[in-house]
Amino acid sequence: MTESLVVRRLGTQEITAAYPIIAQLRTLDMAAFEQAVLRQMSAGYELIGAFEAGKLVGVMGLRPVHTLARGAFLHVDDLVVDAACRGRGIGRALMAHAHEEAVARGMGDVFLDSRDTAVPFYEQLGFTLHQSPSMRFRVG
Repeated sequence: MTESLVVRRLGTQEITAAYPIIAQLRTLDMAAFEQAVLRQMSAGYELIGAFEAGKLVGVMGLRPVHTLARGAFLHVDDLVVDAACRGRGIGRALMAHAHEEAVARGMGDVFLDSRDTAVPFYEQLGFTLHQSPSMRFRVG
């Protein structure tokens, strides 16, 4: 990871800047992306950006969830690092941010759904496969 990496919440005016990175994972046009993000934000969804030397190089979507089965937890919906910037610790930094957010909010877990090809990455971070197709990282 580079020393100049900054991870922070994106404001609503920055949604369009996140689109080219998210589009590397999700197939939807910019208008549909903006509409979906704004709709999800009303329910607590946040876009988190990773900036290297001021340039957006990674995006993570996360949301707080509370269920009877799992209690309160943070769910990572999307994690994308620009293809040209992968392998530099940006995804790891974004996931560290998710962990810190869960701790700050008093949540015991971070859950996410993963493609099979990304499972080894998450396992390196301490995630374990859950009985359902979700993965969990124990925070406390």
